[in-house]
Amino acid sequence: MPDPNPAAMEFLLTRRSRPAKTLQAPVPGKAELLPILSAAARSPDHGKLEPWRFIVLQGGAMDRLAGLARLRGAELGYDVEKIEKGAAQFVTGELAVAVIEVQKPSEKVPAIEQTYAVGGVCLALLNAALASGWGANWLSGWPSHDRSFVQAGLGLGAQERVAGIIHIGTEKAVPPERPRPDLDAITDWTDT
Repeated sequence: MPDPNPAAMEFLLTRRSRPAKTLQAPVPGKAELLPILSAAARSPDHGKLEPWRFIVLQGGAMDRLAGLARLRGAELGYDVEKIEKGAAQFVTGELAVAVIEVQKPSEKVPAIEQTYAVGGVCLALLNAALASGWGANWLSGWPSHDRSFVQAGLGLGAQERVAGIIHIGTEKAVPPERPRPDLDAITDWTDT
């Protein structure tokens, strides 16, 4: 027989990301962040490859990345609005964890399964932060996908890419609930 965990199920049914622009200090310290990272690292991982790593961004790193986003956006010829949107997540944030996908060579585990596993890590990190009482949001944006930005700003290698940047902090405003998927529209049931 199943051994339900009603509190965990209630959390999952009511969880709500917090917009990054509503997050502020205080943010978790290292001792508070380590259990959150540990929970995220327990994500399903076919082949036990651990095709991810974490980069904790705080303080001056956030300011440096905002400046780099502005510089790189100008080099790419982006308009001011797009540049500022790319820099904004670093300007307004106090703490973020970059989840880095690190593809591992494997004959058994296809690259796409490794990518899915890293997506699971991002969601687990987001939910662990929320379950710990922090506000949290999963962002990416154009800087996360720009090779020059991630190499210069985060020191990523050729086989690495940003899967997500999870912003964590204290929420200054509770966001309104948003519409949720219509399960009847997205679920098929079959027994043959």
